[in-house]
Amino acid sequence: MSASSTTSKVPFGQKVAFGLGMLANQMFPAALGIFMVVLVQDLGFPGWMWSAIYFFPRIFDSITDPIMGFISDNTRSKWGRRRQYVFLGAIIMGIAFVTMWQLYREDGVEYNFYYFMLWSFVFYLGLTIFSVPYVAMGYEMSDDFHERTNIMATAQWIGQWAWVIAPWFWVIMYDPEWFPNADTATRSLAVWVGVSCAVLAMIPAIFIKSESTKEDESLAPLTIKTIGGSLMQIVDGFKQAFESVPFRKLCISTFLIFNAFNTVAAFSFFIVVYHLFNGDAAAAGIWPTLFGSLGALVTTFLVIPIVAWMSRKMGKKRAFLVSQGISVFGYVLLWFLFIPGKPYMFIFALPFFSFGIGSLFTLMMSMTADVCDLDELNTGKRREGIFGAIYWWMVKFGFAIAGGLSGLIISYVGLDPNAATQPDGAVTGLRLFFSGVPMLGTLIAMFVMRNYDLDEARAQEIQAELARRKAQKPSGQAGVELSIAGLSRQEILQKYPHFYHTAADFAAMDKTGLRQAFKEQLGRGMHGIAFSAYTEGQNPRDQITEEQIRRRLEVVRPYTSWVRTFSCTNGHELIPSIAKELGLKTMVGAWISNDLQQNEKELESLAALLEQGHVDLAAVGNEVLYRGELSEEAICGYISRVKAQAGQVPVAYVDAYYEFVNRPALTAACDVLPINCYPFWEGADIGTASLHLQEMYRMVTAVAGGKTVLVAETGWPSMGPPVGAAEPSEANYIRYFLESQMWAAQQNTGCFHFSSFDESWKIHAEGWAGTSWGIWDVNENLKFTAVDVVQNS
Repeated sequence: MSASSTTSKVPFGQKVAFGLGMLANQMFPAALGIFMVVLVQDLGFPGWMWSAIYFFPRIFDSITDPIMGFISDNTRSKWGRRRQYVFLGAIIMGIAFVTMWQLYREDGVEYNFYYFMLWSFVFYLGLTIFSVPYVAMGYEMSDDFHERTNIMATAQWIGQWAWVIAPWFWVIMYDPEWFPNADTATRSLAVWVGVSCAVLAMIPAIFIKSESTKEDESLAPLTIKTIGGSLMQIVDGFKQAFESVPFRKLCISTFLIFNAFNTVAAFSFFIVVYHLFNGDAAAAGIWPTLFGSLGALVTTFLVIPIVAWMSRKMGKKRAFLVSQGISVFGYVLLWFLFIPGKPYMFIFALPFFSFGIGSLFTLMMSMTADVCDLDELNTGKRREGIFGAIYWWMVKFGFAIAGGLSGLIISYVGLDPNAATQPDGAVTGLRLFFSGVPMLGTLIAMFVMRNYDLDEARAQEIQAELARRKAQKPSGQAGVELSIAGLSRQEILQKYPHFYHTAADFAAMDKTGLRQAFKEQLGRGMHGIAFSAYTEGQNPRDQITEEQIRRRLEVVRPYTSWVRTFSCTNGHELIPSIAKELGLKTMVGAWISNDLQQNEKELESLAALLEQGHVDLAAVGNEVLYRGELSEEAICGYISRVKAQAGQVPVAYVDAYYEFVNRPALTAACDVLPINCYPFWEGADIGTASLHLQEMYRMVTAVAGGKTVLVAETGWPSMGPPVGAAEPSEANYIRYFLESQMWAAQQNTGCFHFSSFDESWKIHAEGWAGTSWGIWDVNENLKFTAVDVVQNS
């Protein structure tokens, strides 16, 4: 889990504190939606200005959200990752909201347009700084499947009061006993809304508990470079997030329902005034207000409690489908119950209509928290900020489109807010869009969610597996204890005098000396190297090209005899033949995971490569057991299947060294034993790291039954946070490279260095340290030396 204070049951006071933040989070847009009518109705903004004001600030908001998610997820402070941003964002929002509504008719439409647009950008910046970490706080509050729904239900119940209160602004704005005109009213009301909501928004920052992350070294450093680099990671984050089918369904469904609703939400004012009261705003009185206010009251006291109950009884997905089905019926009723002369009739539709939006975020925010657990299971990282930012990006990007479409629809149907009588068909057209757009969006969303499968049983399985992983030793050794753990270098060499150790004092060398030694060792050549063809900006499952494979193989070819690959699809199947053409031997890996359909594609491609003679060693999967994706029996079945096709080519499976110590059946199934050995991830000091590598190798050799043991991966990062006593740095990278390569050469042991090139995409799976394991950087430039390396002859 994260560094936050995550528990199963959350005290009611904490839920209320979170809910008061939700009241602010919803009051701002609720008031904004009401006040926006003034821009058209009273200040004379044409439809295109309405669209621009809705669209561009919200696009800006949607872009800044994922950046804020990266910052929030990686903040080290004594207040934790979120609270300080929630507090700061509250202040910015409050000031900007007050300021942007100080509009005066005498300044003219053009001036007011640009003034409002400028302060809208400031407001949405504050909203981003507040809302992204605020939402992430909610995801972190509990790890219990139903308690998450209770938290969100409480928050939505409190937040719904914004929609009860805000419609009454219409009454105040257009009542001459309160204010002479609506634009004067908005200037005053904005002060009350801005100040009160800023105070409410601060409450979660003050009262919700969080643990310090000041010493959390797993977080990426927040520098100009890393934050700027996070722009590239946003694209990566989207790709990774949308590879999660449950999360993709949540985002698409929310996008369709919420933004279909918001496209037409402002139309209720015009429908009530122009359809029910024939354009007489004074006669309409409080009816436009009642539509929004009564709907929100129904949501608060009826919909949210019922939805929370349904979620417990029938599960979140079924509760969602039933709720949205009820809302479709409500939109149908609204078409028939907007009856001129009988405005009270539409009230009968509100309980049904309100189930749509009323259930949406109560359930979807709870389900997003479940998805964060699934993501942690798959990646080992807690990324509530990124997932929350991407989820709300979908909402806000759609909201921008919805606002733009609102203005276009008004123009399309020919509605003229300044005309006493509307053109023929204008109001009818508006009504058709008012009922039709949300119904269409809701029905498509229900279709998308029909086979959503992250149910309570699956969520409990995920929680159990996460708990099991946490119960393991911090080193991740799965019960295997190195016999040299805690010993000094001298003590280890006394215990194992046959262990190789160089006479060179690398610790005493300066940067120049280390780089010279690195140059010479690299020039002598490596047995093998883990090869990555991904260029900067690419991610796993992206299609790679023959050109980039050939270029990168030409870079590594002078310094290695073997290359190791990890997949046989998406272009990776081209690597072995090109490597053979360049005179390299190949350890060809099929990427095996819990995606059984993709596994078949990988194995079919591996079989084709075997038949073509491009494989010197076949690796059926990498760290599948470490990731917990398949059983040992399933992996052994795949190995047996490939052996039947491999002829004389040895077939094996690759995983952490201790898996072979613990699993005799797996060891027996492999022709050779390729082991991954990472003293860094086990927190070894650089002074003993190469000795830890040798001990890992010794342990597997002891159970190998005479089979060849080779090191399939080992290396050291050049930057990032430390892991225990293991410090990433250029000096330590070079020292580990030198000592591991010298040992492998002296022992005539097959050893694949990890890795060929730095890979920025790994920041999500392994943190900042995961990006810097390459001998070459992301631009294919050799690291650690400013001179040409002597090539292996």
